Amino acid sequence: MLTELQIKNVQPKKKNGKAVSNKLSDEKGLYLLITATGAKYWRFDYRFAGKRKTLAIGVYPEISLKEARSVRRESRELIRQDIDPGLQKQLKKRQVIKETENSFELVAREWQKIHLNGKSNSHVTRSSALINNDLIPELGRRPINQIEAPELLYVLRKIERRSVDMAHRARTLSGQIFRYSIQTGRSSRDPSADLRGALKPKNKKHYAAIIEPSELARLLVAIDDYQGTLSVKNALKLAPMLMLRPGNLRAMKWSNVNWERELLEYSAEEMKTKDRPHLVPLSHQAIEILRLQQMYSGRREYVFPCQGKPQRPLSDNGLRTALMTIGFSSEVHTVHGFRSTARTIMEEVLDIPQHLLEHQLHHLVRDRNGRAYNRTTHLKARGEMMQKWADYLDELKIKLT
Repeated sequence: MLTELQIKNVQPKKKNGKAVSNKLSDEKGLYLLITATGAKYWRFDYRFAGKRKTLAIGVYPEISLKEARSVRRESRELIRQDIDPGLQKQLKKRQVIKETENSFELVAREWQKIHLNGKSNSHVTRSSALINNDLIPELGRRPINQIEAPELLYVLRKIERRSVDMAHRARTLSGQIFRYSIQTGRSSRDPSADLRGALKPKNKKHYAAIIEPSELARLLVAIDDYQGTLSVKNALKLAPMLMLRPGNLRAMKWSNVNWERELLEYSAEEMKTKDRPHLVPLSHQAIEILRLQQMYSGRREYVFPCQGKPQRPLSDNGLRTALMTIGFSSEVHTVHGFRSTARTIMEEVLDIPQHLLEHQLHHLVRDRNGRAYNRTTHLKARGEMMQKWADYLDELKIKLT
């Protein structure tokens, strides 16, 4: 029988002055193979189904003498049960490879490449941070088809202690990844679906918005007096007129502008919900601002290019900072708040029908049968509404000045 000292000190044999491989036997088929280079490998010789076979156990000293003997003992027990230890090792290796290929991390990486492609920079950044910093460190090595709801909930609870809203976003993201794994045949169910109601309710986010006409007039005059860049100023001047989400305003392209029809045309992919396109009738005032902006950025892709990086649109921070510069902090009014401002004043002061406002905000509006109206519904009426709103905004400024 071998000892640790023998194994440690053994060297390759020499034949005609050259090192050659040799082996040291332990017992019951276990031996140490010493190569000509001095590497030491554990091997186990056995017979199965009348054939002589060799099982590779591992490299010394990574596998100690004690561990090698344990593998030999387990292998002999498998042989006693008419199981080939060599085949068993291959099957385990294949299972490990399969589980690695089906790991949460691998599926999540695939999902990121496919489903985050083309999304906004902010969306990609937020989603990638949650996946890379929270979900993968906890679940990455786990076979995705073995992850159950309690395990996922444990991970989400850790995020929840930091931010309730982020925990809900992480549950949504993980659900999308699990559903992708079902679609690609690597799991059969989505455990995130079992966690509805398990997290604390999301914090409702309200964007500060001015809803008093007199205060709105003061804001409009301040925007006209803004001394910053032309792109920022014109974007701010259009913000109260168009009722667009800030992202659609900032990322507006000249290809979105239909001069002939006096419309902004957004595809479904450009909208937040990704489910339907959006048409925005343009008032005479809005067209005038766009014509002025065209002289500045008409050769660019974006209507409002970022200063210093004209291949990119204005940043959200640029418009937010501009509002603060003219005296309106985010606690008083936000760029997103222009939507609420228009929604409230147009209904309460101008008596605009609610369904027209909902269409213009790109909210889903259904008929009596539950069918969603298409994008051209009430387009003429919405055009008249947007002109009436732009005229009203002008009147507010005139009264104040």
